Amino acid sequence: MRRIRNALLFCCVAAGSLYAAASNSKSLQIYSIDVEGGQATLIVSPSGQSLLIDTGWPGSEGRDADRIMSAAHEAGLKQIDYILITHYHRDHVGGVPQLVDGIKVGTFVDHGPNLEDSAVTRTDYAAYEKAIAGHAHVVVKPGWALPMKGIEVRVLTAAGEHISSPLPNTGEANPYCSGEPAPPDDDSENARSVGVLVTFGKFRFLDLGDLTKKKELELVCPNNIIGTVDLFLVSHHGLDQSNSKALVSALQPRVAIMNNGARKGASPAAWKIVHESPGLEDFWQLHYAAESDKDHNVDADHIANVKENCEGKYLKATAEIDGTFTVTNGRTGQQKTYAKK
Repeated sequence: MRRIRNALLFCCVAAGSLYAAASNSKSLQIYSIDVEGGQATLIVSPSGQSLLIDTGWPGSEGRDADRIMSAAHEAGLKQIDYILITHYHRDHVGGVPQLVDGIKVGTFVDHGPNLEDSAVTRTDYAAYEKAIAGHAHVVVKPGWALPMKGIEVRVLTAAGEHISSPLPNTGEANPYCSGEPAPPDDDSENARSVGVLVTFGKFRFLDLGDLTKKKELELVCPNNIIGTVDLFLVSHHGLDQSNSKALVSALQPRVAIMNNGARKGASPAAWKIVHESPGLEDFWQLHYAAESDKDHNVDADHIANVKENCEGKYLKATAEIDGTFTVTNGRTGQQKTYAKK
């Protein structure tokens, strides 16, 4: 495959300078696309550059690739500039072969070779390598940033490693660490997830892929080196192998989106931690969690897909440089705006 020299594409400069850099009045768009319990998050910068984080499942007659392309077309894209694969589990990387057949892709970004001793993951990684042959490809490290105009996409975790220094204006002791049980080791690809923080002016969006608890805690214990965020994509589809209280409470997200499926994710324990996190103003779900109960699902107007066999509606966040942002339910068209702070 064609590789682009990392030093020319990615940088390690200090974060926090983008409020002045993003001078136009256009918005940042973030589509949380329904791929039935996988991940596909499409980010469109104010400059029109695009980043897709993960590609959903393979098969199903190209269902997930079609949903991604539909969102891309709605956003006015003719190509996807970057596709970032958080890790090589099928619900994140599986859609790559079908997607590259349907839309032009610029550069693929990942953490490097598969690190999980699993036959299915080795198979999916091999399919990914084959599909991206001929495309530009970059292996990222914690601390690097994607070269996208008007926003910063900072890599926090990759291949089991994490940033070594606190981000600007962070690093305070985390009082929630003392009550956190010791998490188990995890040698799966989940623990190797590429996690990114997207910053547009005063707006901050966090996506840690399927990062599991032990690696989460390295980011916030004993000190929180990420800081707080406005919008949090609930990790690992809302499963309780992730979403430790010490992490979620330290982040203090104003709004959370859970990319669960009808019968995947949305574990009641994890749902409760997010729902009760300090400062949370709102909670949205891609699906009604059919295997949970009413007390561990948000209200229907905050759910993009209320039926198990659905059309695959999205949730969309539109952010302004001053920190104001709006979430739109693709099923109902309902919008809610969260004022700047």
